[in-house]
Amino acid sequence: MIPRYSRPDMVAIWDPATKFRIWYEIEAHACDAQADLGVIPRANAEAVWKAKDVEFDVARIDEIEAVTKHDVIAFLTHLAEHIGSDEARFVHQGMTSSDVLDTTFNVQLVRACDLLLADMDRLLVALKKRAYEHKDTVRIGRSHGIHAEPTTMGLTFARFYAEMDRNKNRLEKARWEVATGAISGAVGTFANIDPAVEDHVCAKLGLRPEPVSTQVIPRDRHAMFFATLGVIASSIENVATEIRHMQRTEVLEAEEFFSKGQKGSSAMPHKRNPVLTENLTGLARLVRSAVIPALENVALWHERDISHSSVERGIGPDATIHLDFALNRLAGVVENLKIYPDNMLANMNKFRGLVMSQRVLLALTQAGVSREDSYRLVQRNAMKVWEQGADFKTELLQDPEVTAALSPAEIEEKFDLGYHTKHVDTIFARVFGAN
Repeated sequence: MIPRYSRPDMVAIWDPATKFRIWYEIEAHACDAQADLGVIPRANAEAVWKAKDVEFDVARIDEIEAVTKHDVIAFLTHLAEHIGSDEARFVHQGMTSSDVLDTTFNVQLVRACDLLLADMDRLLVALKKRAYEHKDTVRIGRSHGIHAEPTTMGLTFARFYAEMDRNKNRLEKARWEVATGAISGAVGTFANIDPAVEDHVCAKLGLRPEPVSTQVIPRDRHAMFFATLGVIASSIENVATEIRHMQRTEVLEAEEFFSKGQKGSSAMPHKRNPVLTENLTGLARLVRSAVIPALENVALWHERDISHSSVERGIGPDATIHLDFALNRLAGVVENLKIYPDNMLANMNKFRGLVMSQRVLLALTQAGVSREDSYRLVQRNAMKVWEQGADFKTELLQDPEVTAALSPAEIEEKFDLGYHTKHVDTIFARVFGAN
């Protein structure tokens, strides 16, 4: 993973030294359990812990693997170099490589998930703060990119908060999904190892025993995990796309913070580009790219094959590191986003009251005009605004068919902005709670 899109705590989870440390802990805890059962001598189990402060030599393990062509055997050989070959003779007793590899992978995913959940907490705090800050800041809502009806900037942030809160709930479930371990031996039958060993190791690592591991932990769990990361990435892109739109020169309702000394273009000194949210759009694509391979990993041959292995060596670090970076970048964007309420109001009024068309339509139907005729009357006046730059309210007041049904005061009342924001508090209570 390139440093540009990496944060040190997440990178550390996927460092080879971290992986080998987890391998060691699995083997050492398994030896303790085997000794408790009387399968191996207690002295041998205790001897394994002589390596508890050892910094395993990654280069040495790689050197051994170059000969053995097997990473777990290379590690076990290196471990024996530290604790002695006789003391190490009961290490890995009754186990298979997948017991170590799969359990370690899930430990790493759980740790990664804990960081991602903390990232989401930061983002949720930022979204909530901006939502309340701009709860009553009126802006135009858009559908198909076209002016629709008034809303508020606070509701926009509240919508994103609710979406990310759902994502946090999904991520908590995904964490639970992958928090399993397997120490069940070849083809998962426990023929050469007691299930109590699995119970002990999982308890020490904060995992649940996998009910049926078939030598590998079922990959539907991981498919769900990476699919959840993909959904979160799409939500990040959802927020980023809205900010990118708001920063367009013709809109300029908000923009990313532009720091002193920052440059927007090597050619055009005037430029202030939405580079952070564009970057987030790209990072979302990278995270989502892990989803299909994770789904394809579910179908393995019989009790196991290793077609999933090379995939997970890539998507495990890539997806979690990218998402960790993206969530923190988005939180920073939201925290520092520059918002321009005056521009929002100017944009909404650009078409001179046109966005109040539905209120007039409904008022005409309430006054006894058929819906078809009401639509026709409102639309013909609205088209004058589009095509001639007319003022919508003025045109309505001059239309005898409209004024035959609605008084000037009734027409005037339909242009009250407060009508569109009267339920903002209700929506906020649904999103953030009554208090």
